[in-house]
Amino acid sequence: MTDTTAGSPEPTFLGHPRGLVTLFFTEMWERFSFYGMRALLVIYLTQHFLFSDDKAQGLYGAYAALVYLIPVIGGVLADRFLGSRKAVTIGAVFLVLGHFGMAFEGRGSVQEITIAGQTYDIVSEGRGDARALFLENNGQQFPVDFTAEGMTVDPSSGLQNFTPTAEYTLSTRPDVANIAGYEIPFEQILYLSLAFIIIGVGFLKANISTTVGALYGENDPRRDGGFTIFYMGINLGAFFATLICGYLGQTYGWAYGFGAAGIGMTLGLIQYLMGQKHLRGKADPPKPIGAAFEGFFWILGLLAVIPAWLLVQQTELMEQALPILVPTLFVLVFGFAIVGFKGVERTKMLAALILVFFSVVFWMLFEQAGSSLSLFAERNTDLTIVPGITMTAAQTQSFNAGFIVLLALPFAAMWVWLSKRKLEPSTPVKFALGLIQVGLGFFILVAGAQFAGDDYQVPLIFLALLYLLHTTGELFLSPVGLSMITKLSAARVVGLMMGVWFLSSSLAHILAAIIAQQTSSDTVAGQVVDLGAQLQTYVATFTQVGIWGIAAGVVLLAISPFLKKWMGDVH
Repeated sequence: MTDTTAGSPEPTFLGHPRGLVTLFFTEMWERFSFYGMRALLVIYLTQHFLFSDDKAQGLYGAYAALVYLIPVIGGVLADRFLGSRKAVTIGAVFLVLGHFGMAFEGRGSVQEITIAGQTYDIVSEGRGDARALFLENNGQQFPVDFTAEGMTVDPSSGLQNFTPTAEYTLSTRPDVANIAGYEIPFEQILYLSLAFIIIGVGFLKANISTTVGALYGENDPRRDGGFTIFYMGINLGAFFATLICGYLGQTYGWAYGFGAAGIGMTLGLIQYLMGQKHLRGKADPPKPIGAAFEGFFWILGLLAVIPAWLLVQQTELMEQALPILVPTLFVLVFGFAIVGFKGVERTKMLAALILVFFSVVFWMLFEQAGSSLSLFAERNTDLTIVPGITMTAAQTQSFNAGFIVLLALPFAAMWVWLSKRKLEPSTPVKFALGLIQVGLGFFILVAGAQFAGDDYQVPLIFLALLYLLHTTGELFLSPVGLSMITKLSAARVVGLMMGVWFLSSSLAHILAAIIAQQTSSDTVAGQVVDLGAQLQTYVATFTQVGIWGIAAGVVLLAISPFLKKWMGDVH
């Protein structure tokens, strides 16, 4: 089977360039590693390192913001020097190192309680519903529980029950092991591993998406369908990752879940290197480069790990700086579009940037999945699928990816069917409808809270329905957004503009972390003190963000005719 859309015969698969298969599976395995780790991260931070909710969700936000900020630089380096192939290879190697580094979990931090000047350790055993807390006294462990009313401890411990904070104080002792005379701070290994992942994604993420666009001619009608299929590959990896890594991590041990993510990334790197011939030179450097010059970028990547390692630990700094830095960068690119381009090129670029701005609102709400919704699943969700069968909290993130896998091809076919009948919504309208759906999803969960019992557990079906609406909203916006960037951007800056698309996600993630922190609750060794108050906090926050999503969608619907005009011949 051949296709001549781009002007010369080329091998195809299901009507699309054969290179799409290579990129599909590369991204599938890369997303397997990324989402496998993401499904576990916030739960891991609160239950293994015993971070407070604020600290865990802040770290997740800072990490995720950097993950989407660095591709701006990676896109420019690939456009000007490396080409997508070499940039993706460097990124994949760094990702392998980072994900395997996450598997070095150590013993876990210990919560300390001080009562009348005497300090005792509180340790946890088990995971999920089987997780229990114990107080250590004179070499023995005694069951202990914490509620809004205070601490309850087994009387055989020799200690009495206490009211909160008035009669005891809590602190956390970091996880440090002494191996062969050297202290190994496992928390720093965590930060270093996250730094390798951040730099790896920076080299890889924007450039692999840009290569997908390069496989198609400028007016190739297959482009949107190709990006949707590519997007299905992303979510196929995410679906299996959240099920496999989420199960292994919360059942057998965190190292098993993170290790499985590392194996997935290794498979992705091998697959990408083996499939180069199918890319037909689309990912090669703009000019041939020597081994020494290429080696410089490997060294540059290693050096970049150091500031990433430092920054990911400065969550408060990130929360203060990024809401200023990212909009400033966005304004600079906006000004560049006005000054550096004319006519239709300029209006197309401006339309793209306005849509990117609205995408920030979408991802700010959608990305509660990795933080507040993850902890909601762990704490306030009945995880029973059918009587006798349950899932882990981390596995609930498979809902989004699973719905994508089921709906991606029907959506791609729907756009083609509507296009033939001249009924397909414009890109701005698709974005607006996506925003409305993500807002409605939160209202589904708020409604579900009314069905929580005395244990303050919301039936699993309501969380699944939230993810269904978030998924349909995502299919209206995200694959269309990737395609929109490649169609509206001037050819010489398409890598930069793809970086700007991910830049919007950087700002969205830090804003998402700030929102998630509003759902924080008092915890002891990762256990919520007052589940009832925690549920009410979720209801209040999710009601507010649901309103934001719907309002933003309505505003975008109102201005969509103007944006459509600016987009010229791009639908």
